[in-house]
Amino acid sequence: MDWFGWAIFGLVATSALTAVMITAQLAGLTRLDLPLVLGTLVTEDPDRARAAGFLIHLVVGQVFALGYATVFALLHRATWWLGGLLGLLHVAVALMVLLPVLPGLHPRMASHRAGPASRAVLEPPGLLALNYGVQTPAVTIAAHLVYGAVLGLLLQAR
Repeated sequence: MDWFGWAIFGLVATSALTAVMITAQLAGLTRLDLPLVLGTLVTEDPDRARAAGFLIHLVVGQVFALGYATVFALLHRATWWLGGLLGLLHVAVALMVLLPVLPGLHPRMASHRAGPASRAVLEPPGLLALNYGVQTPAVTIAAHLVYGAVLGLLLQAR
């Protein structure tokens, strides 16, 4: 296992994924603000939440990068296309499992069952995160393809 590569390239890949997501949000393609969603797990203040959320996202990205690096090591190969395939698996789990269960875990996110009495400040993402816009799944898929391809390409070069 390439520990140095995992540590550095995981940060690079997570930064690339975050850059794609933020660029898409600023371009109006999605309303999903991942640093805000993650950061509001620990604080109500939106500015602090974005900073905390970015750090949380970097840590989570490192954990996923460890998983990718482990798969590459087990297969004795790392390529951009294999990373892209892992990215598709990663995003499928994120969009169809992790985001839909988030309202049950997130203290500041509404759920579909909460009703008008809810004091939550974040809208639930729903299946495929479609509540954040119809282009959100495509943006999220593209971002995770970039993540996997970057990891595969950089770890291949080591």
